[in-house]
Amino acid sequence: MHAIPLLLLLVHLLRPCSAEFTMVMPDSTTLVDAPQTGFSIHARTDPDEQRAVYEIMEATGNSWSSSIPDVCRGRWHGIECMPDSGDTYHVVSLSFGALSEDTAFPTCDAAPRGGATLSSAVLRLPHLRTLFFYRCLVADPQPIPAFLGRLSPTLHSLVLRDNGHIGPIPQELANLTSLQVLDLHGNRLTASIPSSFSSLTNLRLLDLGSNQLAGVIPELNSPFLSVLDLNRNFLHSQIPDSLSKCQSLIKIDLSRNRIMGSIPNSLRSLKDLILLDLSHNSLTSGLPCSLGNGFPALQSLVLKGNDMSSVTIPGDCFTGMSELNTLILSGMGLEGPMPESMGQMPSIRVLHLDDNKLNGSIPQNFRGLDKLRELRLEGNRLVGPIPFARETMWRMGKKLRVSNNLGLCFEMDGGGEGLESMVGISYCDPESAANKGETKNGTGETKRLSSWTGGWQTSSFSTGSSASSVASCFLPALVFAAGVLCAVSL
Repeated sequence: MHAIPLLLLLVHLLRPCSAEFTMVMPDSTTLVDAPQTGFSIHARTDPDEQRAVYEIMEATGNSWSSSIPDVCRGRWHGIECMPDSGDTYHVVSLSFGALSEDTAFPTCDAAPRGGATLSSAVLRLPHLRTLFFYRCLVADPQPIPAFLGRLSPTLHSLVLRDNGHIGPIPQELANLTSLQVLDLHGNRLTASIPSSFSSLTNLRLLDLGSNQLAGVIPELNSPFLSVLDLNRNFLHSQIPDSLSKCQSLIKIDLSRNRIMGSIPNSLRSLKDLILLDLSHNSLTSGLPCSLGNGFPALQSLVLKGNDMSSVTIPGDCFTGMSELNTLILSGMGLEGPMPESMGQMPSIRVLHLDDNKLNGSIPQNFRGLDKLRELRLEGNRLVGPIPFARETMWRMGKKLRVSNNLGLCFEMDGGGEGLESMVGISYCDPESAANKGETKNGTGETKRLSSWTGGWQTSSFSTGSSASSVASCFLPALVFAAGVLCAVSL
């Protein structure tokens, strides 16, 4: 079916980190009622469409197709056809590019004169629904041809991904008003996103990520838009309030641009939103808080790398975010305490708050975050006990990072053998910790967190300590340190 190339681009929609592919939604309409396993003896491909396919294939270095007497009857992986009532077959989908070893669409490696081209013969395919080119035009970088705006009004999916396209996005693409999928990801497109894209009211996916686009984010009016990916460009506008009109959005990725201003409160109305990645921009305010009824489906929120110095996190910011499993707020200059509502996220697995100016203590209700697997709090001003059970800390292991704070400590009752990530963290009550050591012949042992071994270290102490016994304890360590200093100075 024609949707196969689109489904093969499905990748980790919800991963907060950058990925090579973005989810591409299949067409919702069914083009062929049943598999085309047989042909009438009278069925033939429309002659003009067949000549057009020969020209398109020739331009991409696939001249072997001309030896196929009927391109629909002898079709290859990458061409799809559908019949009409008169036993004439029409081309509805053309796909090029090696997606994987198992998916062998025609490639453009053998194109003449060192580079493939996109032939205007595609305009002679009046029933075309899908046109798909992946890594197929890179040998000879070329603009996206404006004539694509004159493709069939039946066109639903236009994918020109990782082809090295240069220049601006043609305004003429806005004429494709039936378009549901527009994927121009991974090219070298410049200038701005056409404002005329507001007329694409049937869009379900718009992916213009990893280009060199500047200017503003245009108003988008499609009530069906599910995926908006504009990451890794040079966009420098504010986030438009009009995005809240796209009530079907499940993914917004505007990361690694130059977007400024405040995050609009109107985004809270997007009830189906699963991923919101606004990281590495110049946003200064407007934390996207739930406040009890916003973002009910949100699973991943990534804001790291925006300078929001002096901004504090509202106390009820995350109340009601029961689905949130990834929250990344690193390096934002956030101030004030960690809100109690952070401990009310039952699904949270990854929480990064490192390199901020957070103060106070870790909320005690963090102890109930049973699914937490990764916590980064290093580089803040936090004090007080780390409120996790021993099993939770073991589970996180090296993914628990709490160093470089003002006074975080570890409760002795929790245990902690093998927690290398706890470098430099001491017991909350060293005296009581020492009292829990086993005493033998006036000497006992207790465990403390070493700041130089990265793990646990056994220390000796005397229950009947005197000046001489203290000196005997510390003298070997002083001699060792002096030897190290001498070695360094030499």
